[in-house]
Amino acid sequence: MSTIEDVAKLTGLSRTTVSRVINNHPYVSEDKRKLVIEAMNKLGYVPNSSARSLRNQKTDVIALFVPRITNPFFSQLVESTEIAAADHGYQLIICQTRYSPEKELNYMNLLKTKQVDGVILASLQNDWEKLEPFLDYGPIVLCNEFEDRANVPTVKLDQVYGGYIATKHLIEQGHTKIAYCCGGYRSNVAKSREIGFRQALSEHKLSFDERYAFRDAFNIADGKRVFQKMITLPDPPTAVFTGSDEVAAGILSEARKHGYRVPEDLAIVGFDNQAITELMDPMITTVHQPVKEMAQKAVDIIVEKIQSRKYRKKEIYEFPLQLIVRESTVSKKLAKA
Repeated sequence: MSTIEDVAKLTGLSRTTVSRVINNHPYVSEDKRKLVIEAMNKLGYVPNSSARSLRNQKTDVIALFVPRITNPFFSQLVESTEIAAADHGYQLIICQTRYSPEKELNYMNLLKTKQVDGVILASLQNDWEKLEPFLDYGPIVLCNEFEDRANVPTVKLDQVYGGYIATKHLIEQGHTKIAYCCGGYRSNVAKSREIGFRQALSEHKLSFDERYAFRDAFNIADGKRVFQKMITLPDPPTAVFTGSDEVAAGILSEARKHGYRVPEDLAIVGFDNQAITELMDPMITTVHQPVKEMAQKAVDIIVEKIQSRKYRKKEIYEFPLQLIVRESTVSKKLAKA
């Protein structure tokens, strides 16, 4: 059986540095932390405290992976998951990956070293082949994000439908030049919304114009940047479907700054139905996601899988989405026509 001395020898670091990494000491560089974790994986080393937990089989702790806590959607998901976990007698720890595949893998070692009983993945930055081996150490439940190759329980929303109803609504308001704005390219959530967006265009004999596609937009600043790019186009869009209320708010704010009327000159649809949508003027049309219900279901499932230890099976639990129509898309002029 490997020891901490073996890890130190393999890495060329001191035993003290290795110990600091194992105990999540804050003053260790990411390079050294990564080096130690890679050596632990190679040697199959499990820290003594984690080994004791492994023998006891239970820590009563669940990890929730999110990409960015400051995103209101994930903030709400964190709060709802913590409340649901507490109701089951579990503690919740939050792992913010910041869209980094390396950080995601590092956090997954919490499951391998048995510092948590299970993991809820609300963010997916790695190919599933890199994450699947961690199932040897405990259950993983996908929540919000999803992966067709993953034979694990998945709690998700019908993102294709969300993209479809948002785009269809814009078309019904008379728009034919519609921009598409999404987040990370790795995300199956973003890819599904784009499928729905394209479906609505196709049904109405409209083509997808790549000039109107704006990717890697996550927050208000990104929304402002997207608007600035849109108005430089020779034939700018008259409507935009975004994958985030934050991005929608940024577009709306920048549009008004440039003298654009919303929705007369530019119609905007957000996604998530966060509080910011009702604070903007005009209020933002958005797609409502039942975050509380999704979080409750994910926790119910992970707790059941922890207790039964039977979790290598694909189970899909899908929640519907709802379009909330507000003033950022409903033109009084069109309504009277």
